[in-house]
Amino acid sequence: MLVVEILGGLLLLFAGGEVLVRSALALARAAGVSPLLAGLTILGFGTSTPELATSLQAALIGSPGIAIGNVVGSNIANILLILALAALIMPLACSRACWRRDCLTMMAAALSLAAICVSGRITPLHGVMFLLALMAYVFFAWRAERQAAAVLAAAASQPRACDLSAAVRSGAADAIRPQWLRNAVLFAIGLGGVILGARLLVQGSVELAQLAGLSETVIGLTIVAVGTSLPELATSLVAAWRRHPEIAFGNIVGSNIFNVFAIVGATAVVVPIEVPGEIMAFDIWIMLAASLALLVFSASSWRLSRIEGAVLIAGYAAYLGWLFA
Repeated sequence: MLVVEILGGLLLLFAGGEVLVRSALALARAAGVSPLLAGLTILGFGTSTPELATSLQAALIGSPGIAIGNVVGSNIANILLILALAALIMPLACSRACWRRDCLTMMAAALSLAAICVSGRITPLHGVMFLLALMAYVFFAWRAERQAAAVLAAAASQPRACDLSAAVRSGAADAIRPQWLRNAVLFAIGLGGVILGARLLVQGSVELAQLAGLSETVIGLTIVAVGTSLPELATSLVAAWRRHPEIAFGNIVGSNIFNVFAIVGATAVVVPIEVPGEIMAFDIWIMLAASLALLVFSASSWRLSRIEGAVLIAGYAAYLGWLFA
């Protein structure tokens, strides 16, 4: 039964990821926003839904090791494993604007979480602050992308094929509206597929880990964290394979921002989170180091190369070796 759960979860993950990327790209084009913003918001937030459900449930049943370990472990895995694997498939470009706005916000979120965890407790007030920070980030990111799109539209003498917003303004809204509905339905189906696939895979993996005698915190940092990050894995790998590096990059950066501001924020508002000492002593600093490594690598040549991806994967292997040792 465990084998069926794991294999079925993997199949749903990657089939759903394929549908998710295609529909998100179509929705982004119809809305006149860049694929990067779609990755940061639509995909980044959507694929983080399993982390939200897992952390909330863990906090409510009194399992802080899984609640906070899920977020910290997911952010580590997103950078050192998922983004690195996507970079091995295709180098991931990062513009200066994306680095200044999105990567720095991701780093600020990681630093904020580490600073609050030092006290050993994440309170409802901290949760409200995180949620407000998320709303501010989404608003400014959306406004910046819309301003950039308006400048490009004004400079162009004719509407471009890839900018469907110009077609809407010219009176083609009736033709585009059915595509909007179709792609929105496909997006929901794809998201449902990756979430269900992740749930099946996590359930099977956690049962195996418990049989092996692993601790709650280690399970939260590794199996649950990676398991709930599988939607990001499927989406980013499919996006890289389909030659959409901005989707792969934006999906991970947006997911890491959402994990801290939304998941920790919403969970802390519902119930205060006690931070386990082992996470504060080691894992939170690995999350900071991974975020800093991404910041440095992406700014070195304004892309994440295959060599840098291999370095990140080696770092994740060393981290797992330390945990299980």
